[in-house]
Amino acid sequence: MSEFDTDLRSIQEVRNLAVAARQAQREFFHFSQEQVDQICAAMADAAYREAARLAQMATDETTYGVPAHKRVKNEFASKFLWDSLKDVKTVGVIRRDDAQRIIEIGWPVGVLAGFTPSTNPTSTAMFKVLIAVKARNAMIISPHPSAVKCTSETVRVMAEAGERAGMPRNLIACLTTVTMPALNELMKHWAVSMLIATGGEAVVRAAHSSGKPAIGVGPGNVPVYVDRSADVMQAAELIVKSKSFDWSTICASEQAIVADSPIAAQLQSEMEKHGAYFMDEAQAAAMGKILHTANGLPNPKAVGKAPQVLAQMAGITVPATARVLVAKLKGVGPDYPLSREKLTSVLGWYVADGWEKGCERCIELLKFGGDGHTLSIHCRDENVIMAFGLEKPAFRIVVNTMATLGAVGFTTNLSPSMTLATGGIGGGVFSENIHVKHVLNIKRIAYGVRDWNPDGSERSPQR
Repeated sequence: MSEFDTDLRSIQEVRNLAVAARQAQREFFHFSQEQVDQICAAMADAAYREAARLAQMATDETTYGVPAHKRVKNEFASKFLWDSLKDVKTVGVIRRDDAQRIIEIGWPVGVLAGFTPSTNPTSTAMFKVLIAVKARNAMIISPHPSAVKCTSETVRVMAEAGERAGMPRNLIACLTTVTMPALNELMKHWAVSMLIATGGEAVVRAAHSSGKPAIGVGPGNVPVYVDRSADVMQAAELIVKSKSFDWSTICASEQAIVADSPIAAQLQSEMEKHGAYFMDEAQAAAMGKILHTANGLPNPKAVGKAPQVLAQMAGITVPATARVLVAKLKGVGPDYPLSREKLTSVLGWYVADGWEKGCERCIELLKFGGDGHTLSIHCRDENVIMAFGLEKPAFRIVVNTMATLGAVGFTTNLSPSMTLATGGIGGGVFSENIHVKHVLNIKRIAYGVRDWNPDGSERSPQR
């Protein structure tokens, strides 16, 4: 009976929050750009100030990752993100093209429902709240069941700061009782206009099947190709640093290295200097048995864990200094479990003779669970870089940087985002980093500039 009561309470919570958010958003619709920006700045500042505390809460609650690294993600999703948003016009006339005689006007979508993952719970909530409110939308966050406390605390911090700056109460909210009936209610509630799903395959699929406009992002199985022209010492350092960041809980983290054969031995040696431990065949086989469930999904108990924790789970021994575990693999697919996406500190390793063979291997990896997401390349040959850009089924090609932080826009000039879209080939609509423009409708006033006559002649109308 108690479980049934919980379901009912969770559904009612959704209904209450959705209706309240719709009313608040109608009031917020009339706010000026200056008022909107003051509110967003206050929320970003509050989240930034609490970045360390919320990071520790996330690690404690989920057991995933590294608190210091989660703090970096929180700072990125608050202050760094706001720096990219603050000068964007979203209210009233946002663009005027006198030459084309078109005027563009910003218009909110309405109430958004944002589904957040257990791997990046606080930073993703910050990100979704800020882009939503910047566009005069309301946002209801639906946290992962294993990250309810840290996510709801993040939303509380931002809501209180926003309300002190004049934001209508209930414009942003977070579910506190998360059940499947509640998620279904949120996805289909009449007051909710759009869904933004970041997380597991099930919630993304449900969002796309809800009948509502939905932004859903697919998984990443990110290959990193290291070409013979690369700065191998730099590549080794960046790959280890990137893969060990928050124990690989960002979906853009490197999943498998494809090393060009002339530099493969050097790359391995340099990676070992930075804390990579190359497992033998028996160790890799043992590791392959614990990282995924029977249906090939990441094992929650192994997500975001240090190499030493994984080694203990697998019954093997690795050095105390290991930051990343590497498995040498012979193929890609179900028979090679470590060729899948691994949201933890384990990398696959392949050697390819030349960039063309490397290209083929990278495509194999992307097709095995990473279509449309991200590819990393370390290379100084612009022709090879361009060939990878033209031929790979990935919409982010990050070059000579950490894939983890490059894909989200921290170490590159991509739009700062915690939701990385994967385009049509990844089962979505958008193919870029989700940002405020994706939650902002635009009206266009278009003046006539030419006429049509039945005789086929054309003349310009009076301007």
